[in-house]
Amino acid sequence: MDFIAGAIGGGLSTAVGYPLDTVKVRIQTERHYNGIWHCIQETYRTEKVWGFYKGVSASVLTVSAISSVSFGAYRNFLCTICKLRYGAADVKPSKLDVSLAGGAAGAVRVMLMTPSEVAKVRMQTQKNPHPSVTSPQPVSKPKYRGSLHCLKVIAKEEGLGGLYKGCSALLCRDCSSSAIYFLTYSALCDWLTPTGKNKPGFLVVLISGGFAGVVAWGLATPMDVIKSRMQTDESDQQKYKGLIHCARESVRKEGAKVLFKGLGLNCIRAFPANMVVFVTYEAVLRFTDHYTK
Repeated sequence: MDFIAGAIGGGLSTAVGYPLDTVKVRIQTERHYNGIWHCIQETYRTEKVWGFYKGVSASVLTVSAISSVSFGAYRNFLCTICKLRYGAADVKPSKLDVSLAGGAAGAVRVMLMTPSEVAKVRMQTQKNPHPSVTSPQPVSKPKYRGSLHCLKVIAKEEGLGGLYKGCSALLCRDCSSSAIYFLTYSALCDWLTPTGKNKPGFLVVLISGGFAGVVAWGLATPMDVIKSRMQTDESDQQKYKGLIHCARESVRKEGAKVLFKGLGLNCIRAFPANMVVFVTYEAVLRFTDHYTK
């Protein structure tokens, strides 16, 4: 049931946070925006509301699958660690156990999600003027007609390696942030749940999930910037040779502050999105526990 609960929570959270995710990606990868509000205004002016939802259908499906794997893998890794360390899967895990299971779940997720992340970022940064926006020059057809078409084009032009661009940065981002994510959630639930109660209340779940998302994205933002830049780097105009080169060039040209582009947006988006993830996850698990006993 962890897999199903994770899938539902992941899909709902993506639908909630996607517009801000689009703005975040554009700010991280393009230098001509003066800030969040300028990016929002420009996107709406040229592409209207649809501009904020490019690639959302594929993203909801893939994030649902990936969230399912993430939560399922986390629970299975945690049970395995507890069995190895304490001889039983149902004992209360230590904070180290939670962190190790979270980091391992992050690594598993990366292997599955990198191609969809590349397609998402390419779609989000592709400009398609809305038909109502007048332009003196004829509008060229978009290179990518949709997420699946985007994946096909990347595979054809850049090979299998193109589908896994930014994988190293994504691995660094998700292993550390996933460990912090589950650790923060677990610690806050323990702290906020009154003594004697077996499970945290839904208000505690909402607060803990929201703050877990904020803390995790606060840690993840620098690698998120590098990941986004590497994934928009197409083969015919390649700028970056790898993770270190991308980080060095980005800092050299724009200063260390470039690594924190989109930090505010990541945190703003993370709170409601991860409230939805965890409250849905817990609700589905409790619902099934109630009707299967």
